Amino acid sequence: MRYPASEKLEIIRIVEQSHLPAKRTLDQLGVARRTFYRWYDRYLEGGPEALQDRPSAPSRVWNRIGEDIQDQIVEMALEQTDLSPRELAVRFTDERRYFVSEATVYRLLRAHDLITSPAYTVIKAADAFHTQTSRPNEMWQTDFTYFKIIGWGWVYLSTVLDDYSRYIIAWKLCTTMRAEDVTETLDMALAASGCDHANVLHRPRLLSDNGPSYIAGELAEYIEANQMSHVRGAPFHPQTQGKIERWHQTLKNRVLLENYFLPGDLHQQIEAFVEHYNHCRYHESLDNVTPADTYFGRAPAIIKRRERIKRKTLEHRRLQHRRLAA
Repeated sequence: MRYPASEKLEIIRIVEQSHLPAKRTLDQLGVARRTFYRWYDRYLEGGPEALQDRPSAPSRVWNRIGEDIQDQIVEMALEQTDLSPRELAVRFTDERRYFVSEATVYRLLRAHDLITSPAYTVIKAADAFHTQTSRPNEMWQTDFTYFKIIGWGWVYLSTVLDDYSRYIIAWKLCTTMRAEDVTETLDMALAASGCDHANVLHRPRLLSDNGPSYIAGELAEYIEANQMSHVRGAPFHPQTQGKIERWHQTLKNRVLLENYFLPGDLHQQIEAFVEHYNHCRYHESLDNVTPADTYFGRAPAIIKRRERIKRKTLEHRRLQHRRLAA
């Protein structure tokens, strides 16, 4: 509990005039002895004026961003309302070449009442796959998810996702979930990645669940013919394929905001979101670069450039602080 200076002075007077020991008097007043003697030392040294609360923070902070930068951040937030504070901080650093942290952006947006509750609940995969990948096209995850088209029925999305970069290599809307649909999606992935004609040492390993289309003999023959290997997750444990499960959740959180009456409309929305996800959406687990940056090897250069921007920005803020303090 904080006491104003007048109450502190009154407590000091009560203790001084009390016929009881200071400890018993302070116990009855509900004031800790350490707190009281800290007040008393300040009172003896500087008088009643010294009992005023002291500011806990310095009057000038060297790392504080200027009002012009704050205005630019708010302007970008109003223009790109779908960006989270983390994504906004990274986007601002990349585009304006001026480093701002996620915490700074969050506090600024909160002060302008621009922070809203998420429209969906984010869940995390419980466990990672036991063998971590170290390069693109080392392992691909694949799975189906479903969408309902009003007046048409259910359609199924087959996706191939690169485990290392989370890049969506290929996807296909299907009317069934047969092994043939899986092999057609894999054909698209092999062509898009160049693995169908490039001379590579190891073909991608496929990770899937235990659905009927993934344990079919037709898929096993396809895997063998293309010199690939296939591993499946433990039954009733979707966390093994956590990355593609998360992709499904991220996709549906955006795409299912609308109803669809034609397969072409759904296809167009998925296509647009895949483009956004691969090339524009900063992925926190990839050090805030996009899946395409990681898949195509641009991530290290981008991260180094951001570190240079951060150092220059902090040097600039420190210099401004020294000029104002001089």
